[in-house]
Amino acid sequence: MASPLTHRYDGRVTTRDTVFGGRLVLEQPAGSAYRVNHDSLILAAFAVGERPVARAFDLGAGVGPVGHALLFWNATERVTFLDIEPAVLSLALRNGDHNGWRDRIDALAGDVLDSALTQQGVSDLVVCNPPYTEPDTGRPPGNESLARSRTGDIERFVQAARQVAGKSSRVCFIYPAASLTTLLVACRGQGLEPKRLRFVHAREGDPARVVLLELKPARPGGLMVLAPLVEWTTRDQRCEELSRLLDRGER
Repeated sequence: MASPLTHRYDGRVTTRDTVFGGRLVLEQPAGSAYRVNHDSLILAAFAVGERPVARAFDLGAGVGPVGHALLFWNATERVTFLDIEPAVLSLALRNGDHNGWRDRIDALAGDVLDSALTQQGVSDLVVCNPPYTEPDTGRPPGNESLARSRTGDIERFVQAARQVAGKSSRVCFIYPAASLTTLLVACRGQGLEPKRLRFVHAREGDPARVVLLELKPARPGGLMVLAPLVEWTTRDQRCEELSRLLDRGER
C-alpha cells in the first residue's frame, strides 16, 4: 500500500493510500492510529457472493476498507458503515467521495450493538473485521483511539451481526485462529451457524494465523472447509492469489 502524500482533514493528518494497483483509494489517519492491513481485503474477497446483494453492513468499519472493496467489486449495491469513532468514520464517508460512490454508502457512529438495534433484519450481507484483543487481556495500546480499534468484546460484535442480518443473510468474520472456538460459541449462541471456513497461514507449515468464517441464521450442518490460504511462498514473495488480490484487485 503506497502512502505518497500526507493530507489534513478536519484537523487531522491523514495519508491518501491506494490498493489494488491504485484502483481503490483509502484515506486513513497518519502516524500511530489504526492502519488498514490486508486482513480487511482478504475478508472482503471471501465475502463476495455469487450474486450482488442489495445491502451490506460493515461492523467496526474504521475507514471502510472491507465495505469499499465490496463496492469496488460491485458485490453490493449499498454499504452501511458502523464504527464507534466518528472521526474515523468520517474518513469512510470521504473515501466514498474519493472512489466515486458516496451516494451508495451510509454511516452510523456509536456502539456497534446500539447502532445495530436500530437496523434489525435489514442486511443481506454482514462483514466484520473486529478487534482481535478481548477486553482485560494483554496490554492495550497507549493511544485511546488505537486501543478502541484493537480491543473489543467479540460477543457484542456477534450480537450486532445477528441483529442486522436478515433471514437469508450471510455473516462473514475474520478472527485469530487461536480464538476460533470463542467466535464459534458466540455465534451459535446467537443462532448463527458456520457454513464456510478457511484458514489463513503466513507460510506453509506454520499454524493458522487467522480464520475466515461465513455463517447464516440456519440449522446446524453443511459446513464447507475450504483449501487454506498460504500467504507467503518465500520470505519476500507473496502467493499468487494474494498478489492478484493486493496488486490488481483480482479475486
